[in-house]
Amino acid sequence: MAQWGDAKLLFCFLFITCCCTVTLAEIPVDCCLTVRDIAVPKSAVADVRKQIRGQGCSIDATILVTRRGHELCVPSNAHWVQDVEKHVESVKNFCKKKNYKGQRCFGVKPESK
Repeated sequence: MAQWGDAKLLFCFLFITCCCTVTLAEIPVDCCLTVRDIAVPKSAVADVRKQIRGQGCSIDATILVTRRGHELCVPSNAHWVQDVEKHVESVKNFCKKKNYKGQRCFGVKPESK
């Protein structure tokens, strides 16, 4: 009987070890490795996200998501990027009022909560 008790204990130990190893594994993060300071037309951008250095990525960047779903990495501190961010925010507010219908809202997605 003691032999089965030891086997159960060993199995529990191995199971817990495997579970901890899986949960401690790093989750891959999709990061910008470089940025390009080339102005993008405001009308082509549907969404904006921030990438912060130290939170899994090596550089600060702003990720512009185009209406067609392409992601462009641009510098966060560029003046034109701040103008694009303001424009995207106003388009999102407009589209929210219009239930995301119409040509102006093409590619703009509702905010996820």
